[in-house]
Amino acid sequence: MKKNIYRLIALLLIVQIGYFAYSFLFDQDKEIISSESDIVQLEEEVIPEKKDRIEKVEITEGTTFGKLMEENGIRASSYMDIYDSSLDLYDLVKIRLGRFIELVYDKDTDEFKELRYKINTEDELHVRNTKYIESENMASSSDELVDHSWVAEIIPIPYDIELVSKGGTVESSVYMAAINNGIDERAIIDMANAFQWSIDFAMDPRVGDTFKLLYEERSLEGEYIMPGRIFAGVYVNDGTEHYVYYFEESEDNKGFFDKDGNSVQKMFLKAPLEFRYISSGYTPGNRVVLSIGLSGPHRAIDYAAPIGTPIRTVGDGTVTFAGWSSVGYGYLTSIRHNGTYSTNYAHQSKLGVRVGQKVKQGDVIGYVGSTGYSTGPHLHYEMLKNGAKIDPLKEVLPPGKPIKEENKERFFELVEEYNKKLNI
Repeated sequence: MKKNIYRLIALLLIVQIGYFAYSFLFDQDKEIISSESDIVQLEEEVIPEKKDRIEKVEITEGTTFGKLMEENGIRASSYMDIYDSSLDLYDLVKIRLGRFIELVYDKDTDEFKELRYKINTEDELHVRNTKYIESENMASSSDELVDHSWVAEIIPIPYDIELVSKGGTVESSVYMAAINNGIDERAIIDMANAFQWSIDFAMDPRVGDTFKLLYEERSLEGEYIMPGRIFAGVYVNDGTEHYVYYFEESEDNKGFFDKDGNSVQKMFLKAPLEFRYISSGYTPGNRVVLSIGLSGPHRAIDYAAPIGTPIRTVGDGTVTFAGWSSVGYGYLTSIRHNGTYSTNYAHQSKLGVRVGQKVKQGDVIGYVGSTGYSTGPHLHYEMLKNGAKIDPLKEVLPPGKPIKEENKERFFELVEEYNKKLNI
């Protein structure tokens, strides 16, 4: 009997111990689960970081800096201080139509604290309230902090830059070949400018020509903005290879050079019209040349182009004639470049220079027209050598100034790097 009582007591003890153990573990699990739930809840309740409010205001026709600021609720005293503070760096009276001014408001106080304006593709004007700037980070002196409530500085636009290599094959025009291969038309215009001493993009391109270009693509906050600098390029024109490489030998000698280290810039440009004016919407499917009569009575090159297209001088010189010609040229400009060469630009709609004026290579000297003995809008372009008309496309000119011997090793190393990126 006693044995049975002891067995019952032992069984009850075992059950009680088991109950307490289960309860303990269950409570621990509840705490763990509760703790995990609290963590999840905390994570869900994280508040995003506050950011400054930015108002982007477009500069429209007829607006002024003061009017724009007033329309956006900025006090006259503030925008006059902003204007005065930035005047030594940039005159805000010169803000450009179609661009934007950004007005920045503080994330905590919503007080207007900064003005931003992109001056050009490279630099941006920032005018900031000194109240929101730590003195150790300021570009201005402590005296200026006392005298002014706003501080201006110009900083580089913080682009995200990707170096890309793209190219194409000409089927109808260089312009269409570039567009069809995803090249921004601004980049192809820059390419034409880099090759403008070697290739006349109105006359020289042939079906089957190929080109490659190494250049920057610039983005801001993940959005593509524009092409940047060109570093290298190759254009194969009718089997002839032309190369350009950007190199900075010194502050006084930087620009594009050929593969041997000679500057590609020469005495004369290959064409009196810029590629941008004979490309988009005009070149595809058409020949821009009306006639090429380099023998007989028409020893010139005719470039078809819309009336008003700017005409540029192909080289430095002095204007020897600018007026109406009595022998069928209509409005004519003649430029003497040196004792050997001179050039004529005929049938203009409007003159842009006067007799005796000094001009630099690339300066606009007039505008395409159809005056005089002309069958349609075009530029009649002539080059004379020692008084005789010659074919400007065949005239061989000496190469540009070469890179110094002591800098050529650095140049050739850069060329090798660029060629690898171009896969040539």
